Amino acid sequence: MDINTIRAQTKGCTGKIFLNSAGASLVPSAVTEKMISYLSKEAEIGGYALAAQFNTELQEFYSESAKLLNCKPENIAFVTSATDAYAKAISSIAFKAGDVILTTDDDYISNQLSFLSLKSRFGITIVRAANSTDGDLDLQVFEKLVQQHQPKLVALTHIPTSSGLIQPAAEVGLICKKYDVLYLLDACQSVGQLLVDVKEIGCDFLTATGRKFLRGPRGTGILYVSDRALNAGLVPMIFDMQGAKWSGFDTYELADTAVRFEFWESSIAGKLGLVAALKYVNEIGIANIEQYNAVLMKKFRTQLKDIKGLNLHDRGIRLSNILTFTIAGKSIEELTALLDANQVYYSISFKDFALIDFTRKNLERAIRFSPHYFNTAEELEKIVAILSF
Repeated sequence: MDINTIRAQTKGCTGKIFLNSAGASLVPSAVTEKMISYLSKEAEIGGYALAAQFNTELQEFYSESAKLLNCKPENIAFVTSATDAYAKAISSIAFKAGDVILTTDDDYISNQLSFLSLKSRFGITIVRAANSTDGDLDLQVFEKLVQQHQPKLVALTHIPTSSGLIQPAAEVGLICKKYDVLYLLDACQSVGQLLVDVKEIGCDFLTATGRKFLRGPRGTGILYVSDRALNAGLVPMIFDMQGAKWSGFDTYELADTAVRFEFWESSIAGKLGLVAALKYVNEIGIANIEQYNAVLMKKFRTQLKDIKGLNLHDRGIRLSNILTFTIAGKSIEELTALLDANQVYYSISFKDFALIDFTRKNLERAIRFSPHYFNTAEELEKIVAILSF
């Protein structure tokens, strides 16, 4: 990795310290240039004619996503967001009253709302596996819950939006394989900052977004669907001509690949932008990105711990690039004013984003930093100096 080249290819690196890649990261210039160029041409000749000219490049979305996740292009679908992917995956499962979804206390708000909707509509049961005292998922307890409840689906959030915790995705995958349980992994905060290998993890579905650590455009995402799920004929409740062929007045034939989870209409410019972002990540190498991030964050967390009154709220043995904190005696308003005055970009995690986790931690709000591989150790040292007021 050449950090100077990466920063030169990221316009937003100048004049600020950007620490919000868990929200919507800074895109490489190649992403912006590809999208602007396409939209300019589209204005001249129209969407259909131009899209046809880019068919080969559009197909690179599947090969580049497959390269990143270690799967086949046939297992990849383009979606508009991680939530779009999640909803399509969930809707492909024929839930009925009494079925169990086994999840954890560290799940994403939108995922939990999906489960509650299924509970209201179909009468399913939601079982949440609690953490051990160190903040990690207790795998022994988790396996016992699988044995006890025989869930229809195990749903895990790899990295919660409001915590740096990295959950044991591969270990959960082994449990799901052992008991033949469908496994859905929300990887929207891990894809792009960590090495995520679907073969190692063993999930049936994986959802990811373009706008976070992948550094792609908003309105884009990735859905991985395993061979097992495809061969079982799983398909979203609602699909269109992208996912199936209307073969007779009252019959249809599903697409053989994960494309059955796509809708025909989508942003071509956005898809091409995501292709550019995927190529950028793959060229650098996700293993290099993960290694750089690990060193950067270990030093940053150590430095922050030395600030008087600063409380880091991330628990777990393995932590990611998401970091949440408060400072005793300082309100969130005081902290945000300080950060804003110094051109620091961040976000705030609210209790209702992580109701169980923040209730347990007795938190209403916390500042969230999420550096990425275009950030430098020098930038993070400036953050430490700013907060040492």
